[in-house]
Amino acid sequence: MKRRALTGFAAILTSTLMFTGCNSSDSLDNPRQGTITIAADESFQPVVSALTKAYEGIYPDAHFNVLYRPEQEAVLALLQDSARLAIVTRELTTKEKDYIREQEGAHRVQHIAVDGIALITSKTNTDSLITMAELEQIFNGTITDWSQLKGSNQTGKVTLVFDDANSSNLGFMLKQFNVEDVTKLRIFTAGNNEKVIDYVRKNPQTIGFIGVNWISDGDESITYELSKGIHVMGVSDKAEPASKADYYQPFQQDLIRRKYPLSRKLYIISREGFSGLGGGLMTYIARDVGGLIIQKMGLVPAVPYPREIEVRSEQNF
Repeated sequence: MKRRALTGFAAILTSTLMFTGCNSSDSLDNPRQGTITIAADESFQPVVSALTKAYEGIYPDAHFNVLYRPEQEAVLALLQDSARLAIVTRELTTKEKDYIREQEGAHRVQHIAVDGIALITSKTNTDSLITMAELEQIFNGTITDWSQLKGSNQTGKVTLVFDDANSSNLGFMLKQFNVEDVTKLRIFTAGNNEKVIDYVRKNPQTIGFIGVNWISDGDESITYELSKGIHVMGVSDKAEPASKADYYQPFQQDLIRRKYPLSRKLYIISREGFSGLGGGLMTYIARDVGGLIIQKMGLVPAVPYPREIEVRSEQNF
């Protein structure tokens, strides 16, 4: 009886709080003001930081508390309702959608960009080209030594370096090659994308996997510093490439042309049930200069920033 009574009281209390919250205009944020929490895959920290700071610059009363987490943890924060938005590389599974529905919550997904996973090696390692077939053999355990790669000039065990065991980078590569058992692979997790770069720079027998936005904003000094001492590998989807022209890198030109084999989509997933600050950010990215910021950071915006040119025909110029 006590348990039922407590459960009933909790339900009444929750309903009261919801009723009070819904009728208090001060408690709800809107597209121009308020504070909300966002969970974002750490691989996209540079572009997410640029977007949120730009929005806060337009609306000084709008504030984003961004939790940079491995992708699985970012999705979990959304499901637990500790984050209003999640910025990740996948949509929710059916089970995850059902979980939100059971909470009587709403969810909305928006494709915002195309990204590429950058494969990096130390500059002391001159092997900067690799095929998808070779990568598949590395991930299924057939190739374990650099000497087994075509044209390689070094020996030693191939070590794969990722940011985190729950990251989108590792998850994408495992899914790409249908890998279910990683126990036979030499995988090292460095902690975050920046640490992956630092580790690879010092260890020539490694291949690092990072979000390309960490090294693709040419206007940022940190990009210049992070790019020192590393090669960005060219990847070919041909088993027998005829020349270097058959290899592509995860930079905009090859992403736009859909040539880079390790490209992926970036999404914002919202569980906002009203027109709030989260919706304002999503609109900014889809319709305003948010797309231009995404482009500047080296990704390809899902909705290109419109460029309108006015042509006037006059007698005297």
